Amino acid sequence: MNELIVGMGEALWDVLPEGKKIGGAPANFAYHVSQFGLESCVVSAVGDDKLGKEILQTFEERKLNYLIETVPYPTGTVQVSLDPNGIPMYDIKEGVAWDNIVFNEELEDLARRTRAVCFGSLAQRSVVSRETINHFLDTMPDGAGQCKIFDVNLRQGFYTKEILCESMKKCNILKINDEELVTVSRMFGYPGIDLQDKCWILLAKYNLKMLILTCGVNGSYVFTPGEISFVATPKVQVADTVGAGDSFTATFVAAILKGKSVSEAHKLAVEVSAFVCTQNGAMPVLPDELKNRLA
Repeated sequence: MNELIVGMGEALWDVLPEGKKIGGAPANFAYHVSQFGLESCVVSAVGDDKLGKEILQTFEERKLNYLIETVPYPTGTVQVSLDPNGIPMYDIKEGVAWDNIVFNEELEDLARRTRAVCFGSLAQRSVVSRETINHFLDTMPDGAGQCKIFDVNLRQGFYTKEILCESMKKCNILKINDEELVTVSRMFGYPGIDLQDKCWILLAKYNLKMLILTCGVNGSYVFTPGEISFVATPKVQVADTVGAGDSFTATFVAAILKGKSVSEAHKLAVEVSAFVCTQNGAMPVLPDELKNRLA
């Protein structure tokens, strides 16, 4: 079976007060998957501009495979500013390149060779990219070993109940954090029950293989039919948390595809994301001790 693992959606720059950093969950996901020796690919779109060329150059430097069209829209940016209390506020620009990922023959061929894909809700805010993501999911071969991971990312109201519902129908692994779960359960009409019961409801309703619930410092859970795994969050010296969730998803999927049990994959995912929190930036090189666990 083909081992290609795809991160699909937004490629952008986070423009911070101290300068810009490359951003977007798909690249973070694909980069960390590749660190475990699996073939990965980023699917997105950039503009024919300086920022777009810099994204492609950065991926080249990190030896990251990509299928990224250059489209007649500006490369995506997120303006990050701090409020008076030092809390970051995000302004995700609209009408940008990653809103316009087009499904073409090259992407169709890639979908047919893909064993696992990770996609989110943010990249589905525009009709063009949403239809492309759905077409990609429908084109992937079916099989017991296929992973379609929907990593919910509720940002700035760029989501609807319909988008969330359709994505949950098309995925077989759902990843969500505790805050997102509260929002989703309000939208879906079961706000009054505890988090674990909400997870069991979603697992059954959408016939999921797995549901991953992350709760920050309060640990994380993986629900599978009839089984639950819990791992506490390690206490570490945090440099920043950017990309930690993406590294968790990437590690978990890589471990499952390499035949590890849910509990083994979960434990390693937690350790990797904790390490990423101790480093600056979303794409640090993992220590051999972690990488070798899947060798």
